[in-house]
Amino acid sequence: MNRIAPLDQSVLPSGVRARFVSGVNGLTMQLLEAGYEPAGRPCLLLLHGFPELAYSWRKLMLPLAEAGFHVVAPDQRGYGRTAGWDSAYDGDLRSFHVFNLVRDMLALVSALGRRDVAAVIGHDFGSPVAAWCALIRPDVFRAVAMMSAPFGGPPPLRPEAAAGAGGGGGAAPGDTAAALSDRGVHADLAALARPRKHYQWYYSMREADADMHHAPQGVHAFLRAYYHNKSADWKQNQPFPLKGWLAEELAKMPTYYIMDLDKGMAETVAPEMPSATEIAACRWLPEEELRVYSTEYERTGFQGGLQWYRCATDSRYTAELKLYSGRTIDVPACFIAGRSDWGIYQKPHDIDKMRERVCTQMRGCHVLAGAGHWVQQEQPEKVGELLLQFLRP
Repeated sequence: MNRIAPLDQSVLPSGVRARFVSGVNGLTMQLLEAGYEPAGRPCLLLLHGFPELAYSWRKLMLPLAEAGFHVVAPDQRGYGRTAGWDSAYDGDLRSFHVFNLVRDMLALVSALGRRDVAAVIGHDFGSPVAAWCALIRPDVFRAVAMMSAPFGGPPPLRPEAAAGAGGGGGAAPGDTAAALSDRGVHADLAALARPRKHYQWYYSMREADADMHHAPQGVHAFLRAYYHNKSADWKQNQPFPLKGWLAEELAKMPTYYIMDLDKGMAETVAPEMPSATEIAACRWLPEEELRVYSTEYERTGFQGGLQWYRCATDSRYTAELKLYSGRTIDVPACFIAGRSDWGIYQKPHDIDKMRERVCTQMRGCHVLAGAGHWVQQEQPEKVGELLLQFLRP
């Protein structure tokens, strides 16, 4: 991957800078930073999800910095202007395993000259990475805030072979880490009267990158429809808890999660493309900000982020998570999501396990009106207030 300049200052809020840090677990990592002066401020590490970038935190960085924090948001492995990762489908998949993503964050903390951070804050796929950071190295990651994706904890060490999740036989009830790699539920989805497939299974397929990178509508229009479809602006987003990891239950979710079997993601979201009037009225993601995302993904494609999903759906890698079976997150924790976000319930019962068992110092679970999946962009003021209440109790 060719080295390019950091993100141009013209697209960043005043007071936020972009720079590269080298020697981060084999990566040259692009960071967005705010509150970097004076030295010695407590540090917050902000981890984005898919298909996002460090830029996804642009609306929160200054308020957090003004509260006295050094705020750091990296383009994670596989994303944006961070270099040193393998973009080939048949390349080094293991480097995208969540344990190595945690190692990336440890290396970044060290490269910043720090021994710890005040909190790690993750959204979407950044949420489980943040959770694993806090679970594995609580001495480094002193608190954790998770957004949009509840963390149900490590998978059980001894699954009940007789009670498969989704009919596949190999996953214990509620073990969504194993269930995603269990072919049984995927066969059951494909056998429905309206044949379906799980989006994470689709994201693990070879054709997923080309489907989105070379979408007939173009990357910019694809991302506009995708972000709109998962936001509170798409009024059909009315999520509710699912009974379990069963095909009939999963199929109640919108098609951006449980897709029609014969469609790719570009085709799935195309009918939900907002009108020109709706786009002009979208204050949380105006066209010039969306252009930052689309320009990056036009250049890099999506495979880097898709590699994370491949590790999450491959039993070779999910089995390794059992090393921490039974471990809890024992640092202060909180959860924030949008009321219109199906991500809260896409893994049945994970939010309950997170609140009741996994996080022993859970300080609050907050569901915000007027937000869908992109909660820190759709409702940045409310999210900022909640984070500061959590960080300064």
